[in-house]
Amino acid sequence: MINSIYVDNIIKTALLEDINYLDCATDYLIDDEQENTARFLAKSDGVLCGINIALRVFEILQPQGFTAEVYKNDGDVLQKGDIIAEIHGKTKAILKGERTALNLIQHMSGVATATAKAVELVKGTNASIADTRKTLPGLRPLQKYAVTVGGGKNHRYNLSDAAMLKDNHVDAGGGIAAAVAKLKARLGHMTKIELEVRNLDELGQALEAGVDVIMLDNMSTEMMRDAVAITNGRALLEASGGITDDRIREIAETGVDIISMGALTHSVTAFDISLKISD
Repeated sequence: MINSIYVDNIIKTALLEDINYLDCATDYLIDDEQENTARFLAKSDGVLCGINIALRVFEILQPQGFTAEVYKNDGDVLQKGDIIAEIHGKTKAILKGERTALNLIQHMSGVATATAKAVELVKGTNASIADTRKTLPGLRPLQKYAVTVGGGKNHRYNLSDAAMLKDNHVDAGGGIAAAVAKLKARLGHMTKIELEVRNLDELGQALEAGVDVIMLDNMSTEMMRDAVAITNGRALLEASGGITDDRIREIAETGVDIISMGALTHSVTAFDISLKISD
């Protein structure tokens, strides 16, 4: 679920960035009353995400008279050549909104496609795929929504959702035991604590401190397997750091509960979708 006010603000910001005060090609070339039909086409295989957001671009540019026929919805698996949607409206609106609409749907579909691939690779294990806070500024809700469309789960949205202690927090807070104890004394009962650990000694300290989630940071597969055995269900275990498609299956088979991947959002490849005027 994405807040419609947030979506409109993102779109308007993008349109202002792109159009500024004039589209010097479209405004001088096209009549105000000209109308056309155009189609969103898939140019590769993957998972669709963001079609309604892409359509909203044109609704904002043309509040009345714009129509759309949607053939594929978020979460649908696309094949190259599929018609995703057909739109009809003022030609000026279509041309002015094309790039913004494509930027959004291509990026979101890229995130969903990458997530779906990771989810498929760990299928049959206990592990779920999650995103991180390594998102593009201003686009976090769109990116995290796209992860869920691809079958993944969301990590915390922001720093207010949970207390997550990384190495710098621990070093600045006086060590694992002291930092966790201070947090527990101040946090409300609904807020969980996650702690990042780099080795099995720190894992033992985390378990002794009684945290809810333990992040196994950049550990070898063998060390993760040992961590799962030592923890024995006393906390959720999250594997993170340098996780690639080549390693993801063997990491999942160690028995960890969560595999978080920043690459799902910070360096994903855009899904190839085009918008073509058909008449």
